[in-house]
Amino acid sequence: MKKIGEHRKLLGVDKTATLKELKAIYRNTMKEAHPDKFVNDDAGKLEAEEKCKAVIEAYHFLVSINPETQEKYKEEYTETITKSIISDFYLEKSILKVQHFNGKMFEYIGVPRNTYIKMVNADSPSRFARRHIYGKFIYRRNGEAMVE
Repeated sequence: MKKIGEHRKLLGVDKTATLKELKAIYRNTMKEAHPDKFVNDDAGKLEAEEKCKAVIEAYHFLVSINPETQEKYKEEYTETITKSIISDFYLEKSILKVQHFNGKMFEYIGVPRNTYIKMVNADSPSRFARRHIYGKFIYRRNGEAMVE
């Protein structure tokens, strides 16, 4: 959750920002801080590159958790969490990454370590997730998981 706040602060948006607003703010911020503006200033150019990387990361993250984006993938998400069991999961910096047997992967933001430990020790991680993860944490789609 801290990450979400930091990203919103960087772009100067609140949680009600639409995708259209996010895109406009992103474009304007990138225009202002673009490294190409610092032709003869190497230090300024490096600083601008770092800021641009942070802005890009923030933009992509906020777009991925935006209600409009989630609405776009709602049917796929609902089908995955109801019909496909979990094939693998792990926690990394309060983000629970859950891979399903149908190849879909989702990230749940702000999951406490003790909840993850309970999931590890559960008889059925899929049942545990349905009861304690799905619908309780902000999630985002994480593309297609690698299937070997």
